[in-house]
Amino acid sequence: MTMANAFGSDDFNRLSEAEQAMIARRERVLGPAYRLFYERPVHFVRGEGVWLYDAGGQAYLDAYNNVASVGHGNPTVLEAISRQAATLNTHTRYLHENILTYAESLTATCPPELSQVMFTCTGSEANDLAVRIARTYTGGTGIIVTSHAYHGVTSTVAEFSPSLGPNVNLGIHVRTISPPNPHLPAPEIEAAFAREVEAAIDDLKRHGIKPAMLIVDTIFSSDGVIADPPGFLKSAVAAIRQAGGIFVADEVQPGFGRTGDALWGFLRHGVVPDLVTIGKPMGNGYPMAGLIARPEIIADFGRNARYFNTFGGNPVAAAAGQAVLNVIQQEELVANARAVGAYLRTELAEYINRSPLIGSVRGAGLFIGVDVIDGGKPSSAAAARIVNGLRDRHVLISASGPHANVLKIRPPLVFSRADACCFLEAFDATLKDVV
Repeated sequence: MTMANAFGSDDFNRLSEAEQAMIARRERVLGPAYRLFYERPVHFVRGEGVWLYDAGGQAYLDAYNNVASVGHGNPTVLEAISRQAATLNTHTRYLHENILTYAESLTATCPPELSQVMFTCTGSEANDLAVRIARTYTGGTGIIVTSHAYHGVTSTVAEFSPSLGPNVNLGIHVRTISPPNPHLPAPEIEAAFAREVEAAIDDLKRHGIKPAMLIVDTIFSSDGVIADPPGFLKSAVAAIRQAGGIFVADEVQPGFGRTGDALWGFLRHGVVPDLVTIGKPMGNGYPMAGLIARPEIIADFGRNARYFNTFGGNPVAAAAGQAVLNVIQQEELVANARAVGAYLRTELAEYINRSPLIGSVRGAGLFIGVDVIDGGKPSSAAAARIVNGLRDRHVLISASGPHANVLKIRPPLVFSRADACCFLEAFDATLKDVV
């Protein structure tokens, strides 16, 4: 695994005294639930573009952090936040132009059916709100998710985030299904996934539970990064709607240009969701999230339940969000994600024949998954060695999937071809060491 609170003595002793002291303070004051990345944790003090810098000034190539989607310390976003914070910051119960302008900008990037926005501070809150809306609209309670999905950490959302582990109980109204199988022939993937959804619907009904929603992260990040073939979600979406439920596209991971096709991952599949939840890269580090909705889906909820979020959509948040959208569009970062991501996937695919550790490479745009195997089987141990080996070469990635063997490569959208070459050089050297 790439996260731990317990360190081997060798790893711990390689840390500076100051870092050892920080770990002790962290455990004392933050408690046991927090985790650190890497066997030898890193201490960053500054970020710029695709680089993070530790306390000694060492630069690390960031090929992991999608929150800073337009680059760490982006000057356009920082200027927008600073200017608005120095002028006014209140809540959404007063009239203000920023929230309206930003909401209009967001919906303009979506199909016309998705025309209303509700703002939160985190993706967990957005998915929590989606559940409330889905249950109000459908009259059902049943939720269908993939078997290693992550959708958030509120009490409600943790109940349908199976990747949180066996000690976090799923709700009795939740059914898990196998994610799309990327190793099937492409024509079979859509039908196989739809059958999983249909079986979950039948099981909910058998237990007297009316389906409310199917929710998927449209890049299936926690399930191991599954992007292709485009369109494979169509039959599953049709199945949940036929059963009286709605489809929620969780775009917290794939949204805002990440997949290189368009601003939203669901557009790869030719479907229009009923609700779209968004977050993480939305403010480039400023805490903001929300959902984009078909008006008819939220109509009853809005009439019968007030919604208010003290910080969600406030003037500073809206300024940050608008600045991020502007940078993505003006710097053509969706096209950059497409071009650099295609180059990186092509180069990584060469290792399928060059290294016994690489099983397959897949993804879309700047969201790439690399299967790590040992003897033809998924290997979390080998994946962890690669992740930590790259960290020692000052390159940051992580791992995901039910076997923790899928390298997750997900850099800021400003990642260039030169950055990709830097990554590949470190990757090649690391693979040679691990083998």
